[in-house]
Amino acid sequence: QVQLVESGGGLVQAGASLRLSCSPSGRTLSTYTMGWFRQAPGKEREFVAAISRSGGATNLADSVKGRFAISRDNAKNTVYLQLNSLKPEDTAVYYCAASRSIGVRTSAYDYWGQGTQVTVSS
Repeated sequence: QVQLVESGGGLVQAGASLRLSCSPSGRTLSTYTMGWFRQAPGKEREFVAAISRSGGATNLADSVKGRFAISRDNAKNTVYLQLNSLKPEDTAVYYCAASRSIGVRTSAYDYWGQGTQVTVSS
């Protein structure tokens, strides 16, 4: 069982930046593809970004390309999501997830964190 813990969310103004972090308790992340998803009120959870086990490949949703970046430090057992040029429409709960396979669907991910709130004011 992998328990994921996110941190780094907060309330910021449009145009600001945040860095979200995700670390597990009890297991190493290096054997998992890692992803970030988000869910706004009244909307379905959507894919934001994913990174391969080695960190050599990443995938970003079109809505965040050029503004967000995903990275990982396997030595620190941590995955990051850098959020730049934030917009009010980025407001959501952001979830970290771990997958033993790969994909952009929520069903491809085996373990989830509790989420961290990101609120962007205009």
